[in-house]
Amino acid sequence: MLTVGTNIPTPLYALYQTEFGLSPLMVTLIFAVYAGTLIPTAMLAGALTDSIGYRRMARPAIALAAVAALLFLCAHSVAWLFAARALQGISVGSASSALTAALVETEPAGDRARASLLASTMITGGGGIGPILSGFLGQHAPLPLRLTYLVELALLALAAAAATLLPRQTRPGVRRFHRPHIPAPLRRRFALASAVSVLGWAAVALFLAVVPSYATTILHRHDLLLSGTAAGMFLLFAAGTQYGLARAGAVARPTTGLLLLCVGLAMLAAAGGTRSLWLLLAAAACGGAGQGITFIAALARVNELAPPESRAEILSAFYMVTYLGVGLPVIGVGLLATSTDLLTAVVAFSAVAIPACVFVAAKSRTGWVNTL
Repeated sequence: MLTVGTNIPTPLYALYQTEFGLSPLMVTLIFAVYAGTLIPTAMLAGALTDSIGYRRMARPAIALAAVAALLFLCAHSVAWLFAARALQGISVGSASSALTAALVETEPAGDRARASLLASTMITGGGGIGPILSGFLGQHAPLPLRLTYLVELALLALAAAAATLLPRQTRPGVRRFHRPHIPAPLRRRFALASAVSVLGWAAVALFLAVVPSYATTILHRHDLLLSGTAAGMFLLFAAGTQYGLARAGAVARPTTGLLLLCVGLAMLAAAGGTRSLWLLLAAAACGGAGQGITFIAALARVNELAPPESRAEILSAFYMVTYLGVGLPVIGVGLLATSTDLLTAVVAFSAVAIPACVFVAAKSRTGWVNTL
């Protein structure tokens, strides 16, 4: 429910552009400030979770998400949008490692792979539901910039109720505030898993930040539902792929996911050049499948590496690095789109990201093992 909320604004940026006169760069900065607050929050949250427990971390995170929804609900200027996105970043930065650790530690059979699947599916699936929900309400319901956030507040109330059911934890020792530490023997494998995740989430950021405007450029009209669906499809296909792999008993190979990302990015660039809506949707499907594979593979690898006593701390480092892939590339796309045009910016992003995916895929073939 937290990740549903973080992507609710995605198709609504077209309305905010009209209401507040936002440039493409401003839209991407609003999108990226989420990562800018999430990263330092995650730096502290992991060690704190290992000290005070995940239940005490989850409840304040939900409260902050509710405040962010209220800011969006009452927004009267671009400053309100920046503040709301900043609070969303703090909320998810506080909760990501805590709730992932909670899933691992409360899984009845101690099955880390199943817990990793649940965590990655909830993050990606929730992120995909958000823009479709807001796109539908924005297109077909009254008060498009208000009603969606009232729905989000109702969802967060359910999340708050669920958080009260989490087990209480008593953690001995002093509460620690320090940057996440990765033990030296784990660093090489941790770095490779993080690189795989960064590339997948950089593609997510591109789709969520620019695809609604991209779809409007292709169609020559505003359709919030279609824009939200094009963006949300990416993450829904990611979640569906993760679930399908689990049902089939297949192992998520990062190489396969990275190569699918390459194909999806190439399709996205071609969709702008040909103004093909079907190619845009195919890009979302293919790229989403690739992202789903890369994220579940990377998260499972980190859960496999992390010792129980510092699991949340190592997971927070993983999320911190991952969300660099959400923030930095999309700012570059926004800068380039402002000085040239959106199609040129997307093509440039793809021209950089595709070789990076191929390089990391090659490294994964030799540096990725499934067991310690």
